[in-house]
Amino acid sequence: MGARNVRASLTPLHAEMEALLWAMECMKNLRQFQVTFATDCSQLVKMVSEPEEWPAFASYLEDINSLKESFFRAEIIYVPRTQNKKVDSLA
Repeated sequence: MGARNVRASLTPLHAEMEALLWAMECMKNLRQFQVTFATDCSQLVKMVSEPEEWPAFASYLEDINSLKESFFRAEIIYVPRTQNKKVDSLA
């Protein structure tokens, strides 16, 4: 789908959050309303499922919740990098 030019992120976790938001926006724009987003960042999944424990990311989490309303079904799952064979073939 291409790359997006974004500003430097404060931390790798901020970059993961920005990537998720971008992916959600792309799927919305492509009119894909039943999606599963997979990540190898377990903290990202925890953040989305337990937002009250991540106050520093509140604005990102609000954006994610707002975007989630655009989908019929949207889930975010954790896939350990060791179990992701597609990444190995792309590298």
